[in-house]
Amino acid sequence: MTVTDTIMILAVFLGPIVAVRLTRYLDDRKEVRERKLWIFKTLMATRAYTVAPTHVEALNRIDLEFNPKKKHEKKVLDAWKEYLDLLGDRGMSQEQWAVKRLDLLVELLYHMGRSLKYDFDKTQIKNGTYSPIAHGKIEEQQEAIRQGVIELLQGKRIVPMHVTNLNQPSATEPDQS
Repeated sequence: MTVTDTIMILAVFLGPIVAVRLTRYLDDRKEVRERKLWIFKTLMATRAYTVAPTHVEALNRIDLEFNPKKKHEKKVLDAWKEYLDLLGDRGMSQEQWAVKRLDLLVELLYHMGRSLKYDFDKTQIKNGTYSPIAHGKIEEQQEAIRQGVIELLQGKRIVPMHVTNLNQPSATEPDQS
């Protein structure tokens, strides 16, 4: 048996194994990228609605999917840590906190976009969202309703009542005149 025969036999046996392993490796990489893309796309789509459940879920998946050993992904994780730290900080005024929160979210999305090969600038991330005024009004109304019901159930609010026609006979009672 010659060297050529040995190489041919090895190629016949190892070729399918290498092909399967390579396919599996590429599929795994694609799946990891898809999960990162889901996070990025969800955060971009909900950046005007930061209390939306999908927005919060995407934020909570960042440290699961991005790898601190990769330089461009470490920047994402560092930005996420800074943003998360602010989200729990109530030591500043509401106005200051809101401005800083937006700046840090933009920074996070910027680094995430860069790591995923998107070319968004920070101004585009900050201003490139559509949020109808009606959505804001609906959220304010829903919050007012929730607070009102909570206060009612806690006994801090009463339901005003106005009784009318108390002394008038009902239609089913006979007239006594």
